[in-house]
Amino acid sequence: MENSHDLEDELRPEYDFSKMTGGVRGKYVERYQAGTNVVLLDPDVAQAFPTSESVNEALRLLMQIAQRQKPHNALDATAQT
Repeated sequence: MENSHDLEDELRPEYDFSKMTGGVRGKYVERYQAGTNVVLLDPDVAQAFPTSESVNEALRLLMQIAQRQKPHNALDATAQT
């Protein structure tokens, strides 16, 4: 079965990546392979939580609060019906 779509180089000639500096091939490959998730924070959130540790701590506290609230929400929902 032949591929009807021939690969074409649609990149403009002025985009010569061989002249780019500063790029590092595979910079995050180890993290990716380890299963690390990279999440981009909005500037205001990043200012409040500047490190991975502070983000993780805040999210863990939020998870604890949410788990504590579940039984109350379930009771409230059944009481209203």
